[in-house]
Amino acid sequence: MTDSLTGFTVTSATLGALASTEPCAEATRLVRDIRRSKRLVLLRGVLDAAPGGRAGEAADHWALLEEAERHDPEAVRDVLHYPATGVWAEETLRRLHAPYGPPADLGHLGALAVAAALRSGITFKATLRPVNGRLVLPTLGLLRPARPGPLALTEGCWDPDDPAALLLHALPGGRTALDDLDPYRAPGPAHPGPVRPARRLTPKGHKRWDTQWAGALTLLDRYDTARAEEIGLLLRSVVPLGGGSRSSGATLPAAAGSVLARTQAPPALAATLVHEVQHGKLTALADVLTLHTADRTPRHWAPWRGDPRPLDGLLHGAYAHLALAGYWQRAALYGARGAWAQHARIRAQVAAVLPALHRHPRLTTAGREFTAAMAVAERSMDDLPPPGDQHAVARRAVDRERRAWCARHPELAPFAEG
Repeated sequence: MTDSLTGFTVTSATLGALASTEPCAEATRLVRDIRRSKRLVLLRGVLDAAPGGRAGEAADHWALLEEAERHDPEAVRDVLHYPATGVWAEETLRRLHAPYGPPADLGHLGALAVAAALRSGITFKATLRPVNGRLVLPTLGLLRPARPGPLALTEGCWDPDDPAALLLHALPGGRTALDDLDPYRAPGPAHPGPVRPARRLTPKGHKRWDTQWAGALTLLDRYDTARAEEIGLLLRSVVPLGGGSRSSGATLPAAAGSVLARTQAPPALAATLVHEVQHGKLTALADVLTLHTADRTPRHWAPWRGDPRPLDGLLHGAYAHLALAGYWQRAALYGARGAWAQHARIRAQVAAVLPALHRHPRLTTAGREFTAAMAVAERSMDDLPPPGDQHAVARRAVDRERRAWCARHPELAPFAEG
């Protein structure tokens, strides 16, 4: 299958592997390639849309990026494809095309270029203007200059031991960063949502995250090595959630490769990571392959939520929960406490909505193939059933919840029943 806009081809084998939620090298490569292609198109759009008075400045920043890339392509790629860069690029492009509202932050392109230049080790000179007394350097941290006004930067401007520098916190065991610094780690107040990032954490807060993260990685490595490796490849940053957030985790399409999460015990954090990484995979696939043509009207029952969901939300939820059911099944085989109950409950939820998903009239051919492969993956869990009648009990409980939901939403009952 080839999408006419991007030229990406998704073979039936890769589509089936993605639908199963099981990690697959080819599927992981596809997700990463889609993300990179989309990001480069977005950055090119920002450069092309820069107004005449700023076009020369933007071109100079881009030239510095290209020079850094010639010396260290991987470092520059990491800066450009860092999750927060996507939030900035989408916001900037939106502001560049908006007739009213706040001006676009084109100066951040210079911050990207300086960060790339610093990481590549080239000799350079650049002048940038800090915002609110701070100059963010994506993937590195930020500088707090002593004096206001433009800041002259060279290859020696970043010293991690300088008190004026705040380093991006590296989580243990890999390349994932705990980002509580970048102003674009999540959309700003102009785009409110149910989750908000936490402010800069204290050293005690960083240490707590290190402990929970290390514990979650240990559990993932023990119970599901393939998913642990997938998370390491697809997750570049974790953004700590503020205390008022209602969710334990979330993903942002603009911040591909990032998860928002709040502090939680390692077992819960491991499950959150498994769950949220699936959303990122499905978002990437949907960027190049149309799975359905439904609108955003909330009309479907989702057993993991009380409110009606649009078809896309139902598909995302079923996909992420299918992965969770598989994860808890593997954890149960290693004797994890409560894992069989978690598996049985979540699998019953997924099984309850898959038929309605697969029969939905607004699915495309690719969407029907995708949901059929999801159903195959769910049924394959019969090979390792939970002890006793846990699955049957969970299915009866989910069916009671569905009937109660339909009673509360009689106008939506046909959609709930598929």
